[in-house]
Formats: sequence, C-alpha cells, structure tokens
Amino acid sequence: MNHSAIGSNWEDVRKELFTPEEIAESDLRVSIIGELIKARQEKGISQKKLEELSGVKQPIIARMEKGSTSPQLNTILKVLAPLGKTLAVVPLETTDNK
Repeated sequence: MNHSAIGSNWEDVRKELFTPEEIAESDLRVSIIGELIKARQEKGISQKKLEELSGVKQPIIARMEKGSTSPQLNTILKVLAPLGKTLAVVPLETTDNK
C-alpha cells in the first residue's frame, strides 16, 4: 500500500494539521450548514426565495452553503427562521461515559 508523506488518509492528515479544537469547530460549522441546506431543500425553497424570506442576499446564502464564508451568528439566525429552525445551546457529546 502506498502512503503519502503526511498521512495515509484525510483523518490522519487532519489530526496532524489541526488542533482538536479547530477540528471540532470545523465539524460544527459543517453540521450547521448541512442542516440549513437540508431544511431549505426539504421545504423546496430556492436560495433566491430564501433571500426574500430572510432578507439575506442570495450570494451570501450561496457562499454560506459552499462553506466559503464564515457567517455571523445573526445572519445564520435570519436564514434559519423562515425555514422553521433555530440554533440551540446543548451539552457537548463526550465519548467517555462519565
């Protein structure tokens, strides 16, 4: 099996390049945006229609969905509201059973 110089798979590379905190932040951002996209698609709402409903410009919504921007919290909340969604602060899941 031929391995690259810095890791044999993305998980190995990710652990070498990023701190656990950076990985957790990235995973959370991906999760939030994934839920936003899913909710929009389930409601059959286009990005343009979401612009009308939320007041957030369609190009900003597109950049959020592509992950090419890190939107402010109020922007995320504006986009989620017409989709019938909001954010919640919940305890972090842990892998240990304490």
